[in-house]
Amino acid sequence: MKDRIALLVAAFWWGSLSTIGFLVVPMLFARLGNPSVAGNMAGQLFAAQTWVALACGLVLLVHFRSRSEGERIDAAARTAIGWILAALLLALLQQYAVAPRILARENLNLWHSLGSAMYLAQWLCAGVLLWRMGRRP
Repeated sequence: MKDRIALLVAAFWWGSLSTIGFLVVPMLFARLGNPSVAGNMAGQLFAAQTWVALACGLVLLVHFRSRSEGERIDAAARTAIGWILAALLLALLQQYAVAPRILARENLNLWHSLGSAMYLAQWLCAGVLLWRMGRRP
């Protein structure tokens, strides 16, 4: 039962990244007409997504840690924890290192490209984690 809940949490994480990054934000820019308003709303959505990532990541870290026997963590759990930590690091860096520079409009092209690449990398980490969790042992 706990494994299924963890799988749902991973699916929610990856699905929320997919929905916001590949559907909602592009739609904002296409429909709102004003890039400044769309960018402000996108920034708020990405900030909310960071909190979703933190919540899902922490739940999954607790899940994989609790599955280990004693002090030893098996290789599959160790790999999953690595994917989770990588995705969380990307989310935090994007939110607290890149987003403020985008909002300040510092070298916007560079920081927007870097933020987009970090979001894509986070999406890939969450996707790999979900894929690995969905396989039958």
